[in-house]
Amino acid sequence: MEMQRNAPRIASTLLAAAFVLVQAGGAVAQTAAPAAASPAAASEIHRTGMPPTQQQGDISFVTGGVGRDESTALRQARRQWPLSLQFTGPGASYVADVQVQIAKAGGTTVLDTTTKGPYLLVRLPQGRYTVTATYSGVTRKETVHVRGNGSARATLSFPSGGH
Repeated sequence: MEMQRNAPRIASTLLAAAFVLVQAGGAVAQTAAPAAASPAAASEIHRTGMPPTQQQGDISFVTGGVGRDESTALRQARRQWPLSLQFTGPGASYVADVQVQIAKAGGTTVLDTTTKGPYLLVRLPQGRYTVTATYSGVTRKETVHVRGNGSARATLSFPSGGH
């Protein structure tokens, strides 16, 4: 009998406690939001190992490969990108900070960037392109034929010390 009389009070107490918990959870989520505003992408990076996708005009690209996770993620992603470039130095060591320009067959530059690691993955329309890469004063050129995802790959090698 005592339990039946207290049931409404217990139910309202539980309901009030649930309401307070929901409100507190919302406040915590809102306080965490500024720190995580752009890092929805950052948490994605940490989960997949992929660096962020960048945009230049109509062209999307990813550059990186420093560290094992990022390097592995970029190598695995090559099949999903129409053009995959890799940059090496002496003894097949990897290099970064390579100035890269990609131009259409007519000579129009569609991408001009500096790599943040030994890999550059580029989403390009099908066609023929000239890749010009400069590292430590040495320039390499390569013609690539993009036909679809993962279809065009090139490794550009540079000697030591810019000789």
